[in-house]
Amino acid sequence: MRAAALPALLLALWLAGCGFRLRGAENLPFETLYVPQATKGIALDLKRHIQSGSGTRVVDDPKQADALLQFTEETRGKEILSLNTAGRVSEYRLIYRVGFRVADAKGGEYLPLNVVTLDRDVTYDDTVALAKETEEELLFRDMQSDMVQQILRRLAAAHRAAVAPD
Repeated sequence: MRAAALPALLLALWLAGCGFRLRGAENLPFETLYVPQATKGIALDLKRHIQSGSGTRVVDDPKQADALLQFTEETRGKEILSLNTAGRVSEYRLIYRVGFRVADAKGGEYLPLNVVTLDRDVTYDDTVALAKETEEELLFRDMQSDMVQQILRRLAAAHRAAVAPD
């Protein structure tokens, strides 16, 4: 029993010594945050992650918030990467782009306008078009999850910019 515990203890000590730690809750630099109302999409996912994974409270009234998150764009696109010898599409690039900024109620900025773009390359075969549509939707959902994590990291690194006196 003791011999089996020794390797586990050594592994734990090694991991602690190398700086490894599980990803925990993001500490955001504001106590309350207004996220625009949404029933689906990036705003809803972001709101859920903030509520469950940080000490920041999401409020429904912008007047009660320390910071206001504003989305300037959210677009999904698809461009052709390559064609086969018959002139049919054989590869697409899926593009997901989100623009956002974070400000306080007094006009100060936590984060200036940020535009994050993610892309994924996907092969295409028109003989299995329905399966490829499903794959495309799954890839966009995965990209949205990645986008939420990137926005959360940027929110955690945000700080209030100095507001010049009038």
